[in-house]
Amino acid sequence: MNKNKLVIISLFIIFNTSFFSCTKNISKSYDKIPILDEITINDIRSGYENKKFSVKDIVSGYLENIKKIDESGPELNSIITINPDALNIADSLDNILQLGKPTGPLFGIPVLLKDNINTHDKMPTTGGSRILRNSYPTHDSWVAEKLRQAGAVILGKTNLSEWANYRASFSSSGWSGLGGQTKNPYVLDRNPCGSSSGSAVAVSANLCAVAIGTETWGSIMCPSNANGIVGIKPTVGLWSRSGIIPISYTQDTAGPMTRTVEDAAILLGVATGIDMNDKKTIKSKNKYLEDYTKYLNPNGLEGKRIGYVKTVEGKNHRVDILIKKALNDLRKNGAEIIEIDNIFQKIENKNSAEEYAIEIMAHEFKDGLKKYFQALGPSATVSDLGDAIKQTQLDSIEMLYFNLDRMKNSESKNDLKSKEYNESLLEMKSLTRDLGMDRVMKKYNLDAFVSPTGSPAWKTDLINGDKYYISTTVFAALSGYPNINVPMGFIDHVPVGISFYGAEWSEPTLIEIAYAYEQKTKHRKKPKYLITD
Repeated sequence: MNKNKLVIISLFIIFNTSFFSCTKNISKSYDKIPILDEITINDIRSGYENKKFSVKDIVSGYLENIKKIDESGPELNSIITINPDALNIADSLDNILQLGKPTGPLFGIPVLLKDNINTHDKMPTTGGSRILRNSYPTHDSWVAEKLRQAGAVILGKTNLSEWANYRASFSSSGWSGLGGQTKNPYVLDRNPCGSSSGSAVAVSANLCAVAIGTETWGSIMCPSNANGIVGIKPTVGLWSRSGIIPISYTQDTAGPMTRTVEDAAILLGVATGIDMNDKKTIKSKNKYLEDYTKYLNPNGLEGKRIGYVKTVEGKNHRVDILIKKALNDLRKNGAEIIEIDNIFQKIENKNSAEEYAIEIMAHEFKDGLKKYFQALGPSATVSDLGDAIKQTQLDSIEMLYFNLDRMKNSESKNDLKSKEYNESLLEMKSLTRDLGMDRVMKKYNLDAFVSPTGSPAWKTDLINGDKYYISTTVFAALSGYPNINVPMGFIDHVPVGISFYGAEWSEPTLIEIAYAYEQKTKHRKKPKYLITD
């Protein structure tokens, strides 16, 4: 037996081996798949400091997990590309360890990035599209650069809903032409939700320490809900979007996806700051922090006034049961719950906030994509949205299941000087902020809102598409305000999450609330890769 195999086996002994059992209505499950068992950032850092293992040990362990869980066994299909330099990077960090000079809050931490986030290395950035499989950015994104500065090992790129789910209105979340269909690790024929499906699945299945997703409208929250993890959708402008394939300048943001609130808080502070390539970040001056861990208060619910948004009550009685229990847990630990019927108002003779948002995204996607491809320089394989549509239509695999109606609608729009675009911007801001989140928070003197994040994951169906029965991500997404998902419990072996969301730049308060809830309830459970009849 060679040395590398001995290292991997020793790691599995240290962090336990998971065995998967059959339950009612389950015909089969994958068995004896070893994992780095729920290990945290601080666990890894402590192991380095105490010389229990090396960076290469940890990276090798995760690479082995990916082979056994993602590429074979359950075949989760959550990862598109592995960084071919991952082990070399690990070696270089081990050399630093030997000198006793590790630096950065993510030193030696393996991170996976959603494959719409640029890296300047041997990995392409594809958005899940086959037409971008040879697209190699000339610069790191802001997020990738910050991760490297913090000492992280970028392990690879994760699968996603193609073009971050801005391809077709009818589709299957977690499917891309390049990466295929991602599976939910809890019950394999259930959907992982999207568009950050691969990042969520990889975190949940312990294929990495932490991951990065992106959200425009629920794309961090929904997969976090469906895969039993913690996800933070930051205030738009807290993290720079430069070097990320865009949808909406108004709503886009990247954010942490982790197994614990503590890891999410560590990761959140790594990528904050002002980037002149993304002027939204200028608004974060004197508001962003580089360390959010000081808000990890186990008593953080005491004295908090939290508005319970009753919008989705009655849509799924088992979700209703879970949220009622969660509200009781919040009350028991010192929070006051104020019931609220809704946040967004419908104004007579005006569109809804959602309708304005759809118009805004259609305009901004066309404009943003052109600028993104221009930034790639002469090596760009696509010139603009129109070119992307033409190339995709010529690819039989790309056109196997879903059309391009969202992309075509965007291509038909005028530029950002158009009256319809600018009026939509003003109306949406008014409805979501001035008359929405801000109004309600002020009226009831709230610290945050709470609601179930979504419904249990539906069965993946490439013929009939997604089935979103419940979603409360709209409030924070359209406002551009922060949101945190935490596991709330299970329905038939499938996780369901709870969302805490609030005012602009209120991440510290939300972390306090989310951490206290997590510590008091401990709902996170490892997936068992179950197969239904």
